Amino acid sequence: MGVIYAFETDTVWGFGANINDSGAIEKIYELKNRDYSKPLILMSGTLDALLPYVRNIPPRAYGLMGRHFPGALTIILDKSPLVPETLNPNVSTIGIRLPGHTGFREFCKKHGNLVMATTSANVSSEPPCESADEVRRRFLDKVEIITPKQTYFEERKASTIVAFQNGNPVILRQGGVVI
Repeated sequence: MGVIYAFETDTVWGFGANINDSGAIEKIYELKNRDYSKPLILMSGTLDALLPYVRNIPPRAYGLMGRHFPGALTIILDKSPLVPETLNPNVSTIGIRLPGHTGFREFCKKHGNLVMATTSANVSSEPPCESADEVRRRFLDKVEIITPKQTYFEERKASTIVAFQNGNPVILRQGGVVI
């Protein structure tokens, strides 16, 4: 336990830990020097692995998932009771994302449909890492790097973040997906 993974996605490099590994999640906050009031999001290799962690899903959210998953979209929804109390304890919502990076999805599937609590691979307020070499330089032996089987060469943009108000999508951050 206590393993922090660094991995490439279709947006930026990320840090992640098994959703049930509270020690590793705490290490992510320490490594990033991140304020505990800033929530992490959940990512996995399949939508079926993520859905048990959210509830009260508006119909329009299903529509966005159908059009943009896998891809650069994070959807903020109500947390289900399955989300550990130590993860984002002061908020009732959690973001979910199914990345477009097949290597990341395959890694999660290979490890029992692993669901990870994730964030960008950087120290808070600094730009995210852009390669495995940069992760190694900046974070030395503090993370286990998932070496990508593919590399993205396109322009990297953070994911678009969408929440819902009265069943309607509200864009919190415009990123790689246009809604």
